[in-house]
Amino acid sequence: MTTWTLDAYASATCPKSCHCSGGGGGAPVVQCTSRDLEHIPAGLPRDTAVLLLSSNRIRHIPGHAFRDLPRLRELDLSYNAIESVEATAFQGTSEKLTTLDLSNNRLRRVPKETFSTLHARIRLSNNPWHCECSLQEMLRELRLDPETVNQVSCSTSVQEEYAGQPVIQILDAGINLCNFHQRTTDVAMLVAMFCWFSMVIAYVIYYVRQNQEDARRHMEYLKTLPDATHIGGKDYDTASSSVV
Repeated sequence: MTTWTLDAYASATCPKSCHCSGGGGGAPVVQCTSRDLEHIPAGLPRDTAVLLLSSNRIRHIPGHAFRDLPRLRELDLSYNAIESVEATAFQGTSEKLTTLDLSNNRLRRVPKETFSTLHARIRLSNNPWHCECSLQEMLRELRLDPETVNQVSCSTSVQEEYAGQPVIQILDAGINLCNFHQRTTDVAMLVAMFCWFSMVIAYVIYYVRQNQEDARRHMEYLKTLPDATHIGGKDYDTASSSVV
């Protein structure tokens, strides 16, 4: 049976772009900070407890990206260029995950179910969030890190007056972004119905006018025909003269 030292374990299982420490009886820490990575590195040790991926160029977190890390406790993805996270990105991580850092990225929105299975404390500060109903619903389902909660701000919003404000202050003030979404939907439906009704009215008017024009042309055509009564009378007079 092979006995691994910590250094031997790290060199045998660690991705080339990272530095690993721990293993054996310890808790492996995988250090991949500032390595110009554009993707989550492959071949991470299955018993990784701490994965540090900050200060890279990662732009997208795919589905099930960490499902092969069942012992993961801490995941740091801060200071990247992350713009999108798939809804299943963190599925497969266990309840052992206690810290998830997505701060200082380029996130505007994520699917509301992305964090639904997590019990970790999550950092979402310093992202250009678009404040809308889906963000409000997502925030209700997760544990925001209390130290950075006031740094989760609206870069843009469905209501312009909330841009630049911390999301927590907006929600604490009793603002319901979902109600505004509903009103916007209702207005859009009313506008669509009005446009449809206008099209129907326009078609009816066109149809009536077209029929009137056809009727007018028909009457003008009838006026151009010889008078049947006049023709009949003239023929009768001619016949009478011939008899006499």
